[in-house]
Amino acid sequence: MYNTIIIGAGAAGLMCAIEAGKRGRKVLVLEHAEKIGKKILISGGGRCNFTNLDAKPENFLSNNPHFCKSALARYTPQDFISLIEKHGIKYHEKKLGQLFCDGSAKEIVQMLQQECVGAGVEIKVDCTVNEIKKNEGFDIKTTIGVFTSESLVIATGGISIPQMGATDLGYKIAKQFGLKLTRTVPGLVPFVLADETYSELSGLSVDSVVTCNGMSFRENILYTHKGLSGPAILQISSYWNDGDEVTIDLLPGTDVEQLINEHKQNKTELVNILAKFFPKRFAEKWCEQNFTSKPANRISEKEITAIGEMLHGWKVIPKGTEGFGKAEVTKGGIDTNELSSKTMESKKVSGLYFIGEVVDVTGWLGGYNFQWAWASGFAAGQYV
Repeated sequence: MYNTIIIGAGAAGLMCAIEAGKRGRKVLVLEHAEKIGKKILISGGGRCNFTNLDAKPENFLSNNPHFCKSALARYTPQDFISLIEKHGIKYHEKKLGQLFCDGSAKEIVQMLQQECVGAGVEIKVDCTVNEIKKNEGFDIKTTIGVFTSESLVIATGGISIPQMGATDLGYKIAKQFGLKLTRTVPGLVPFVLADETYSELSGLSVDSVVTCNGMSFRENILYTHKGLSGPAILQISSYWNDGDEVTIDLLPGTDVEQLINEHKQNKTELVNILAKFFPKRFAEKWCEQNFTSKPANRISEKEITAIGEMLHGWKVIPKGTEGFGKAEVTKGGIDTNELSSKTMESKKVSGLYFIGEVVDVTGWLGGYNFQWAWASGFAAGQYV
């Protein structure tokens, strides 16, 4: 018999376990994988982008944009930084407030494990949950036995990266207990384009401003064999719906008209003008596709305007995305109207909590989703 059982030993589940354990609660964490924190280990190229200095509610998507405010206010990026500094983990800011370990993501997992030990938390791995029943408490039937608890926390994550073992268990549990779900779609995911013209540019990266549905992000876009990826594309994908047009400014902050006119005197070829801003291969392909290169002094004012419009306003309608297999997160999940924003507890089922990615709160790329995991885990950990 436990005070609380947490299903899922990822970022949110482990944080919740630590906080509940510190309060003297008898805590058990059940993890179906062979080790804890698998998604933490692969994040940030193995260095774990563990938070973002600028994390605030506006950086999160949800059907209820206010839901995340309470948890984020009570556990801030600075709170997590204090924890890793306590463990002597060295870190750095890469860009745009994104914090990474100097060493390896393993340090974060080891830190969480040590904190769990210190808080008296019990963890069982290689344990699959088969059935949950609610009587006075919760009876959890698993592949290694039956466990009982007063409260139950679902920290199973979303369905992105199924090759890492992601499942829809959290959503099934929500449905079992009558909780509503919002539509789940891949978030932070590359686009697939119907036009394969640019596939030969695969691997090339270009600084751009990408806009869709009133949101804009300035970072690199990356050409792939299937379409477009890179930070700016991943960011905008969370705001994109099937059939929406995406506008890409390939030369942000540059006056194309002025640029070409400056080269009229020395008759520089358009492709060579563009090659000063883009990789040569890209400049050549762009001219081949959009405007045959010729000397600047032979480009009319009307043509200059057209070139500017094409460079600043490249419009694409993605055929789709690369799906959950390549998505960094799952957008959507447990409807936040079903939960208390203060405790993460179900309003319908006493003692049942949902935290982390399984909930309909999705952060931007760059450490925001980890911050939601820490904050929602911390919030629930104060009450379970």
